[in-house]
Amino acid sequence: MESTKNLLPLSNDIKQSKETEQKIPTMTRKGVYTALSYMTSSVLLVMFNKAALTSYNFPFANVITLSQMVCAFVILYVLKSFNIISFTTDESQNSSKSKNSILFVPFSTLVHTFPLAITYLLFMVVTMEAVRGINIPMYTTLRRTTVAFTMVMEYFLSGKKHSICVLGSVGIIIVGALVAGARDLSFDAYAYSVVFIENMCKAVYLASISRVGKASGLNIFGLVWSNVLICGPILFFWSLLRGDLQSTLNFPYLLYPGFQVVMVLSCAFTFFINYIVVLNTTVNSALTQAICGNLKDVFTSGFGWILFGGLPYDLFNVVGQSLGFFGSCLYAYCKLQGK
Repeated sequence: MESTKNLLPLSNDIKQSKETEQKIPTMTRKGVYTALSYMTSSVLLVMFNKAALTSYNFPFANVITLSQMVCAFVILYVLKSFNIISFTTDESQNSSKSKNSILFVPFSTLVHTFPLAITYLLFMVVTMEAVRGINIPMYTTLRRTTVAFTMVMEYFLSGKKHSICVLGSVGIIIVGALVAGARDLSFDAYAYSVVFIENMCKAVYLASISRVGKASGLNIFGLVWSNVLICGPILFFWSLLRGDLQSTLNFPYLLYPGFQVVMVLSCAFTFFINYIVVLNTTVNSALTQAICGNLKDVFTSGFGWILFGGLPYDLFNVVGQSLGFFGSCLYAYCKLQGK
């Protein structure tokens, strides 16, 4: 039997993650590179999406989302065909491929994951619209309030309650967002509403993905594969009916090398970020992932302000951004301490 150690790390490998944390108390060189790769790719992804939507004024956010899904489909298909990854939690590297060389997973599994895929589609489309309509620093600040929506969803779905420490940190995050937004001279009610809708969609998606993953037997790659298979055709026909695909062919910057590079990198980083989050948590720890997530928000806000502007200097904005960052770090600390 061939060894399975060449398979890419998966999110469900909890035992391996715990053993890694116990054996490696300090970050290794590989861990440093992984953490830096996560932060860099996450910041760049937002920058590339923003550049396509605002700098080149590309009006079709759903076409970008469709392109990202096509890219994910191609990458996953190639990796699965060469047995570099698996789609299920108990599949080994040398297991035989499904009889259906296109689906790779049973049709009944796709039916089971359909509700999750629709939530994923809504989240992806709304996210692109949110990035378009608001400046990067405020987008990053308001996006931190996702944790509040997630807590509400957890309470209604499973009755889960949180400690005073967690509730206090979330309160600080919300206050920071309100303070920063109060003096945002580029305030746009529609854009702010879209960001909060994005937060709600993400909360529902995160609250559902664990249950669906366990019930379906799919790992993170399998779930992404199912989402792409289900959502890709839906988004394709929707874009076709709206005329977005035809209009894209007439987009004045379509053949510009700069625009093409931005689009390709946006698609590539969208897939890469899904994997590097898992790898960072596996190689390092949950604490490292949480801290990296907050650090990259600082860089995202800074680079976004420098490259795209839209947020004039104001004391309220600085205080609000700082409160949001502090609240995020406090929340990560409380959760990782089991409070």
